[in-house]
Amino acid sequence: MRSVQVSKANGSFEIVERDIPEPSAAQVRINVQACGVCHSDSFTKEGLFPGIQYPRVPGHEIAGVIDKVGKDVTQWEPGQRVAVGWHGGHCGHCESCRRGDFVTCKYAQVPGISYDGGYADYMIAPIEALALIPEQLSAIEAAPLMCAGITTYNALRNSGARAGDVVAILGIGGLGHLGVQLLPKWVLRPSRLQEEKMKKNW
Repeated sequence: MRSVQVSKANGSFEIVERDIPEPSAAQVRINVQACGVCHSDSFTKEGLFPGIQYPRVPGHEIAGVIDKVGKDVTQWEPGQRVAVGWHGGHCGHCESCRRGDFVTCKYAQVPGISYDGGYADYMIAPIEALALIPEQLSAIEAAPLMCAGITTYNALRNSGARAGDVVAILGIGGLGHLGVQLLPKWVLRPSRLQEEKMKKNW
């Protein structure tokens, strides 16, 4: 398979041929159809994240199709369309995981940093990192949602903004362009006017 790897900190991107990897018991192999390019990929290229082992294949905005499953995998099967984002796996037993806060897992993994990411024809991912892609969403549309999309969505979700509020987007880059697309569809909270009407009716 083809991969784009970084051989050392501050090294160049190299296109190389590698053997197609095999999943272990609780992993799947993904035939990568799309992988977004994120500024955080520079952590791998420049060696800014502690503990990176080289050579390493970057990429954490991944969309593709499950090609093969490990022997203990029961909830996923070949042919399913899946995505993998910055959250590339958690241990399930540390204090954060026991609270259900998997994102702050003591042993959290990141594709392209902890293990080889999506700048390749195939990649291996742990099952806890997988998200199912709906049929109506293409791989090209799904991949950037796994990092920039989640970041923007969570910012809006926690901002207190409601339908009808004015929201400013500073910069139309990888995050901003998704914010601009999400905002017109932002209907999770009623507008303040709708809320006042509901209160009067109660």
